[in-house]
Amino acid sequence: MKLELSRIVQGCRLGVLTGLGKTGQHSLEIPGCLLYTRCATVPHLTQDTLHTLNSLPSVTQIAVDTLAEHHEVLAEFKEGVRKFAGLHDTVLYCSLHDPATPCPPGHITNKTVSVWGSGGRIELTAQRFMALQTVLRPDWYQCMADGETWPTNTSRKRVRKAVDRTLAHLDECLLLHHKSPELKEAEVFGAIEGGDILEERVRSARETAKRPVGGFVLDGFRSDAMDQEVRGQLIAAVTAELPAEKPRLLQGVGRPDEVISCVEAGVDLFESFFPYQVTERGCALCFSFTISPDPEAAGTRRSKVLESNGEKPDADADADAAAIEVPGESGATSPENMTRFEMDLKDKKYREDFRPLVDGCTCYCCKNHNRAYVHHLLVTNELLAGVLLMLHNTAHYLGFFSALRGALVSDRLQDFKKRVLQ
Repeated sequence: MKLELSRIVQGCRLGVLTGLGKTGQHSLEIPGCLLYTRCATVPHLTQDTLHTLNSLPSVTQIAVDTLAEHHEVLAEFKEGVRKFAGLHDTVLYCSLHDPATPCPPGHITNKTVSVWGSGGRIELTAQRFMALQTVLRPDWYQCMADGETWPTNTSRKRVRKAVDRTLAHLDECLLLHHKSPELKEAEVFGAIEGGDILEERVRSARETAKRPVGGFVLDGFRSDAMDQEVRGQLIAAVTAELPAEKPRLLQGVGRPDEVISCVEAGVDLFESFFPYQVTERGCALCFSFTISPDPEAAGTRRSKVLESNGEKPDADADADAAAIEVPGESGATSPENMTRFEMDLKDKKYREDFRPLVDGCTCYCCKNHNRAYVHHLLVTNELLAGVLLMLHNTAHYLGFFSALRGALVSDRLQDFKKRVLQ
């Protein structure tokens, strides 16, 4: 694996990860995201429906907590989870936890970490963790880590212990990694811990960078656990200590505005669990990320997205400005944790709305169905609703990352930020 940086724009790293996978034929553009899965399958989608989407990420994320209880089956299968789950030609990254599922705190010791499967808590020693990686056979995997420093008011002593434990886990796992013939071509990603304490974050970054790791996982920055401004300052301090030639993957952050601020702080890769969370709320992503080719023409024509939502943009609004659904504006209760980047299609106002989810979107859902139909599927609890929403939300999210890279290439990051955050 080799990271080729083409340029750095206002702290944002633009480039390509090359030489990925067993054959080394895969590549991944940065800033970018991984393909999110649960139990090695994209939620709601079969492989056939998934591949109706264009430009899927070349790296697929799996998680230890969703696969640990299948250890014996995978060990008997002997050919790894890629073939077991029918993932075919993709690069596999294995994280410790599923980013979309909260993990109960309080079950970490000096020798073990705990993950939570459908049958309850599974305690992993370094030997058991590495045995699981041996049967999964990922191309990259996150090392064991003590990431329970995100709760507020975590003491400095507890944070220091988390950093020490994580470094000890990394040393033990690296030793076992080099003894495993099944993992000889895999890359270990070291976890950066330290909570919200700058000194511990910097220490964790410096010490992890001394180890022979292929990349870095920035842990403990999840959206519901840390203020966005504090997160940006800590990430910038951490990335300044990391070698430029190795990728940085951020866990637990997926909202578009937060993604942009983290990219500015030096992050390369993200987990794409956000479209799944939006789908589970019965919502569709509808924010705009298209930059007008002519800056002087901005604001002179009506927004396609605003038009499709039956709203009138302000006179000074840029063309194609994002539609922001106001929670509860039609008297309905909005889903919990709904963001301003999505529309609630369970709302009764969409019952007779025969327009596509987002005008101009080329996903299967928007080309073949309308809001009224998806609303009907949701209120009648039809499984097809999740399929169509997951297709649209994944396509929209991947388009957002593609547009972000395009804005960096054309030196129009500020115009892009303005459009997304509008």
